[in-house]
Amino acid sequence: MDKETLNIVVPVYNEEKTIDLFFTETEKVIREISELEVDYLFVDDGSQDSTLEKIKKLQEQNPHVHYLSFSRNFGKEAAIYAGLEYASGEYVAIMDCDLQDPPALLPEMYRLIAEENYDCVRCRRVSRKGEPIIRSLCARLFYKIINKISKADIVDGARDFQFMNRKVVDAIVSMKEYNRFSKGIFGWVGFKKKWLEYENVERVAGETKWSIWKLFHYAFDGIVAFSTVPLTFSSYVGLLFFMIAFIMIIVIIVKTLVFGDPVAGWPSLACIVIFVSGIQLFCMGILGQYMAKTYLESKNRPIYIINEKDI
Repeated sequence: MDKETLNIVVPVYNEEKTIDLFFTETEKVIREISELEVDYLFVDDGSQDSTLEKIKKLQEQNPHVHYLSFSRNFGKEAAIYAGLEYASGEYVAIMDCDLQDPPALLPEMYRLIAEENYDCVRCRRVSRKGEPIIRSLCARLFYKIINKISKADIVDGARDFQFMNRKVVDAIVSMKEYNRFSKGIFGWVGFKKKWLEYENVERVAGETKWSIWKLFHYAFDGIVAFSTVPLTFSSYVGLLFFMIAFIMIIVIIVKTLVFGDPVAGWPSLACIVIFVSGIQLFCMGILGQYMAKTYLESKNRPIYIINEKDI
């Protein structure tokens, strides 16, 4: 009887220092999952270093190593989607190459799906040791906000690291939106899910590709992708300032009729005008973000472009 297949999807971008370490550590662990045939699918997201060459060397040594290489850097979201789209096994795992996703968890993840009938096993960090304090606080704030304003199931500390059966993979791949926020998509599709918790693990080598600005942009994309609350907020703010302006007009009319029309208060008036104008621009910016996302979706551009592949 043929074994079922596990595809390990590994999105990589400038990870020449971690490829060999990741492969060595993961190979040690997958021997414990003797029930499965394990294939690796590295998705090179337009790396500028020797990442692709490292993958090709691994492929020469191991026929279970495959790869996709993008024509340029399309981002981790596109790399994850491409990996899932090309993965053909009965099971698929998504892992980062920097060993912040512990390979040692793979056997337990498979056991939970095979024996306890879960469709997906996801991992979350219960600590953020080693991260800058500001980055950690911002991350926790983001999770609190997005869970309050959207219906997406996004757990604090959630990683992309997960183990899925085929029906979960097919559901995710069926969502072909261009502006992708995978953490939200993984929660939105549902299915029977189990969370595994572990302490934060620092990168084994190399440097993170996520700056504070990139994380902020990613968080904002997630909010826009899974909530319309910012649009509602801007509408309420507009209504509030309309009511304030109407009340102020009444007050000014009454004051003029009773006390005359002294010329005073220009500094405060200028501050009010600037403040209200800032609120208007802020609300227009929110609306513009939603329009921009809709515009990009309407172009129907491919999520990624493959330069070369071996799969």
